[in-house]
This record gives sequence, C-alpha cells and structure tokens, in this order.
Amino acid sequence: MTKTVNHVTKSILNVGEMASGAKLTVPVYRFAGQSDAPSVYIQANMHGAEVQGNAVIYQLLEQLRNLHILGDITLVPYANPVGCNHKNGEYTLGRFDPITGVNWNRMYHHNPDLVVPFVQDNVDASEQEIKAKFKQVLLDDIDQQLDHNMYGLTTGQRIAYQLQKMAHQADLVLDLHTGPISSKHLYCPEYARASASYFNIEHTLLIPNEFDGALDEATFCPWWSLAQAYAAKGRPLVLNKESFTVELGSQEQIDLDVALDDANSVLTYLSYKGVIKGVSKGANNGANKGEENTSEQFVPAQITRYACYLKDYKAFYSPMGGMVDYLAEFGVPLPAGEPLARILRMDNYGDGDALHYISLDKEVIPILHFASASVNQGTELYKVFTEFFTL
Repeated sequence: MTKTVNHVTKSILNVGEMASGAKLTVPVYRFAGQSDAPSVYIQANMHGAEVQGNAVIYQLLEQLRNLHILGDITLVPYANPVGCNHKNGEYTLGRFDPITGVNWNRMYHHNPDLVVPFVQDNVDASEQEIKAKFKQVLLDDIDQQLDHNMYGLTTGQRIAYQLQKMAHQADLVLDLHTGPISSKHLYCPEYARASASYFNIEHTLLIPNEFDGALDEATFCPWWSLAQAYAAKGRPLVLNKESFTVELGSQEQIDLDVALDDANSVLTYLSYKGVIKGVSKGANNGANKGEENTSEQFVPAQITRYACYLKDYKAFYSPMGGMVDYLAEFGVPLPAGEPLARILRMDNYGDGDALHYISLDKEVIPILHFASASVNQGTELYKVFTEFFTL
C-alpha cells in the first residue's frame, strides 16, 4: 500500500532590505492540519551561530510528511538572515545586532495595555470568541507596529515583529536555540511546568510568567495575563497557549543524527498536545497481510529531569585571566568543592602557581560554558543550576 505524503507548502517572507536594495528573506514551510487541534509555530537560528535548529527543522519536515497532522504547523529555519551571515574569520557572530548592539532575541513586541480593555469589552464572550478576538488584537497590534510606526523600526525589530506575527497565529511556539558550549536545556514558563516532562530534555529552567524580551515570553505572556485577568473576575479560562525556548546544545555545528533525536523530542511534545498522531498516513498498523506497520510511538524518554527556577540559574565569572581547561561534566550534579575548571597561567611558571583549580562551595549542575579556552578576568565562565530539583 502506498503511503499518502502530507503536502508541505513553501513561501518566502521578505523581512527587510540591505543598503544595496537586496532583499532579506526567510523561508517558511507549512503543513495544514486535518482538524481544529492546536496550531504550532517553530523557528530556528535567530542567533547567527546557533545553527542546530535548522537541522532539527529539516528532520521535522522529513518526519511530518508521513504523520497524521491534526493541527497547522509552521516551520521557519534561518529566521534571522542578518545574523546567519554575520561572520568574522572562522566564526559566526550574529548574537547582537551589529548596528544597535541589541540582542536579536530581545527585540520582540509586548503591549501589556491590551488586556484590561479587552476583558472589559468581552466579559461575557464565549471562550472560543475570546480566543479568536484576542488573537486578532495581538495581530492588529503587531501590524500597527510594522505599518504605522511614525518613527520607523530598526532592522532587528522589523525582522522580529514579522516572525512574531506568524507566532501569534499559533497556539504552541518553539524557538530553537543553542548555547556556546552547552548541554540541552529547556526554558519553560512556570505555568506550563507539566509540559516539560514531554520533551526528552534533561534540564529545565522554569521562568517567570513575565515578559523579558524573548519570543517565548512575547507569545505566552499576553495569554497568561489574559487568563489572570479573567480569573480575577471569577471566570477561569483554559487557553492551551504555551511557548518554549529549546536549547539544543552547542553553537557553530550541526549533527543530523542528533537532530533526529531532537525532532523526536519535539514530536513527543506535539503528540502530547494532540497536534499529531504517531501513525503514518495510509498505514493501518499492519492489519492487512503484507502491509508495513509504520506506527511511530512518541513516548517521553525515561530520564531524570532536573529543573531550577531562573533566579537560581547562576553565571560564574572567571576570577582571573588565563587559559581554561573545562573539567566539569554537563548535566551531572557537581559536589561542593569539586573543580569546575583549571586555569593555566604560563606567565607564573617558575615563580608562582601556573595552575589554578576553580570550584564552588555548593553543589551545582553545570549547564554551559564559554566557547573559548582563552578568557579575561570577569568572563562568564559557566552557567549552573543551583537549588535544583527533579521534575
């Protein structure tokens, strides 16, 4: 029996112009869902060096072609064409807008003044009407910024707002990133804590349900605030709106085999949310003799998942300059007093201590470290979980 392959549509979004007049473009891939299940928006590579997300989107496209897709899915690789191409020698920079110096992932729009008047005008509206109307309010607000801003927008804002406009049309939003040299970890809003266990990711940062500039916050905060405002009037709402930043490991490299694992992690979450079914279209679980059983089971991995609150996610800064030998293993609790790293100071050899061991006086879980072995005093050397617990 021949499988039915889902049709993916591709479009090109113009997000800006270079000085030469050349267009800045972003590819957009879409699958149409077969029901009114939650819709999904996934983007990658907002920061130039953080490229593994593009490989994950490739693997998602390959798998989604043969799955039951119940909700609309939009996938956007190469989300920031300026950052992707911001090179300096062998390295991709692309974390900060070179013109303004602002982090590319801190330029999204949030308007907290939308919620109160909306609730006042829609006190007795049905839940379905509330969702549809408020989504349109968010889209109109973005259009206002894009098309009717008297003083214009920076390059980064124009890119971010157009991406955000697509994200506002979805119920579930995943922003794919990586660290410098990093383990996999998940930024999860505190209210969506239960969903973290459906990603095959061992480390979760629980972030406040507040806006701090990133895409995940720009998309979940309006809905969280809306739900809180209705709750204050004695009307609880179940809006099923969630957004996450998914950190996929280290920057400046891709691994397609690992990307397949990461895609399965995403699909496990989407299966939990009812966006997909894990049986390929045209398959019948082998009910007819000679036909292939193409069932896919997206079940959360049986792993220990550690979490900490954002306030307990600490940066450790190098106490001295030198050459760093990073010692601590990612993702494994490091007992107090055990070395994080050792710093080589050849200028001290023969008349001082050439090796300096660096440790902390409390147990932590190392999550990421600086990308280079050469550091100045005060360089952010590690980020670690403190006061961690299991989900």
